[in-house]
Amino acid sequence: MLHDPSNIVPPEIDENILLDPQEIKVLRSLAFQWAEIAALPIHQEKALLWQKLNDLESVRPMVWINEIPWHEMNFNNELTLQCKNTWARSQEEYLRREIYQWNHMPGDMILNPWLDCPLSIHSTDFGILEDVDLAFTDTKNDVVSRHFNTLIRDMDDLEKIKMPVITNNQKATDRRFQIMNEVFGDILPIKKVGQTHIWFTPWDYLIRWWGVQEAMIDLIVRPDMVHAFYEKMVQAWMIELDQFENQNLLSLDCNNTRIGSGGYGYTKDLPGEPYQAEKVLPQNMWGCSNAQIFSDVSPEMHWEFAIEHDLKWMERWKHTYYGCCEPLASKSQLMKRIPNLRKVSCSPWNDTRKAIDELGTDYVLSRKPNPAIFIGSKFDEIRARKDISDFLTQTEGQCHVEFIMKDISTVVYDPQRLWRWEKICMEEVENC
Repeated sequence: MLHDPSNIVPPEIDENILLDPQEIKVLRSLAFQWAEIAALPIHQEKALLWQKLNDLESVRPMVWINEIPWHEMNFNNELTLQCKNTWARSQEEYLRREIYQWNHMPGDMILNPWLDCPLSIHSTDFGILEDVDLAFTDTKNDVVSRHFNTLIRDMDDLEKIKMPVITNNQKATDRRFQIMNEVFGDILPIKKVGQTHIWFTPWDYLIRWWGVQEAMIDLIVRPDMVHAFYEKMVQAWMIELDQFENQNLLSLDCNNTRIGSGGYGYTKDLPGEPYQAEKVLPQNMWGCSNAQIFSDVSPEMHWEFAIEHDLKWMERWKHTYYGCCEPLASKSQLMKRIPNLRKVSCSPWNDTRKAIDELGTDYVLSRKPNPAIFIGSKFDEIRARKDISDFLTQTEGQCHVEFIMKDISTVVYDPQRLWRWEKICMEEVENC
């Protein structure tokens, strides 16, 4: 993770990666499974469907599942890790999860016929760590309730926000690249990959330092202070992006990379021109923004205290995605003021009819079905199908749609609920 307001992520250490024969055997077995799946022609077919969706020429709605409660998903030990080495366990976990998702709930997911070796990029972050009280309902779940203790109290605290510094540990990258080739190279090609899509979300950070109620009150009581802090956060992200660009650390995201809080980024518009394969620029990529905490903030304040600041960030990218959980149907006029906007989030709390009528075919509507469908003594398949079919009926011929099932806190330790939802959703979109 590039940024984490809850802890300081240390830079990667360049150290030997020593694997025993059994660990190598486990990893290679998973790589063979991956290669077999990735060789299927359906991936090229799905990539074209994603491209047509993002180019506003959609054939049918697309489906993808992420933010899965993996601690509840282990079935027949398919996710049980066997490796002991830290690096090997991280590779094994990644491979097992992708193969598991393909086998049980693929939707329109795509597996590449290669494996990525991410560059060893580190950011010093923004200088503030949240002070938070946690409440757990399941200690195995990393989705918890939080009470944020105030760290931003007045203008003097503005200096607490620091400008990030980006470094790239090439030796650590080369060491991982070498071991990946030794373990996987005769099964799958290995490709070095830099920073792809960046999740730009200043308000998600500010409220964790400011406090939710305190920040919302200050929109009215101390607006100049809010503007100052928000603008500094935007500038911090901008300075960080400059470093990515200057150090040549960016990689394309017009592929099976998640864009914003939605689906994949395939589009014929990217990388566009000018483009040099050895030097990816922001203008060859997707950007995004959101202000999730602004669900009940007026359109005027949403523009003034978020989007108007964000424009300088969003204009650096070819296309942008806006939104996450915040309902945006009543703010469609704001979306239309973002010149390079292509995809808009449509969370469960939207006035769906209004969103459809106002956004129409000018954007991709990134529908987020309500994950609460998985809670209860029994999975209600009839309700799940009705929720999907009702939305498809309303949007038929009027919108370009992706279904993104995300924010899944729990499936009540019953993985088949999610498997079944995927089958229902795919049946509905394929019959659309």
